[in-house]
Amino acid sequence: METIIRSIIMFLVLFIIVKILGKKQIKNLTLYDYILSITLGSIAADSIISLDTPLYDGIIALIIFAIIGYVTSLLAFHNHKVEELMDGEPLILYENNNFNYQNLESAKLSVAKLLEHCRLKGCFDINDLDSAILEPSGDISILLKGNSQPLTSNDIKNNIQKNSKKQTLNHLIIVDGTLNIDELKKAGKTKTWLNKYLKDKNKKLENITLLSIDKKDKVTIFSKN
Repeated sequence: METIIRSIIMFLVLFIIVKILGKKQIKNLTLYDYILSITLGSIAADSIISLDTPLYDGIIALIIFAIIGYVTSLLAFHNHKVEELMDGEPLILYENNNFNYQNLESAKLSVAKLLEHCRLKGCFDINDLDSAILEPSGDISILLKGNSQPLTSNDIKNNIQKNSKKQTLNHLIIVDGTLNIDELKKAGKTKTWLNKYLKDKNKKLENITLLSIDKKDKVTIFSKN
């Protein structure tokens, strides 16, 4: 019975705290928000299960952390440097037709995973990508090049739709230094062709982050050297 009462009380306390701190605690959590949320949840869980610990100790701890979260959120709202310290800064992962390998490594994000995020955002061809940015929330924002951006109503009225390029899936032959034989065959190429191509370009397979071939046989290649 005591556990039930504790659970109800802690639920009500947490509900009030979440309402005070705002919806940011639920959606698009930054690293700071995640740590704060996990801490609040752990305190609440321990207070419910540890029957030998006074309930008010857990409530006091929750209130203290809630105050810390509220004060730091106010400071971040009024001071951009505090916000950057808490949430971090956006990281440019792709720009000017090149991957930012330093930022990719810092974000522990592979080229393959970045390409997956791009596809989820509707970008299936790396040549259509203008820039990709890792936001503090963990989401990846992408910007398509001008001629690859979605059509607007004005574009349709001006018959620009006739000149729009239809997106197709490219063959990802090499991603993060790993060769995909099946994709190579689907592209109608052989390993002999690939070896010759890399030799002509003075590239080594293990240094290639991305090599793709589109439906028109155009090769796109990115490497670390």
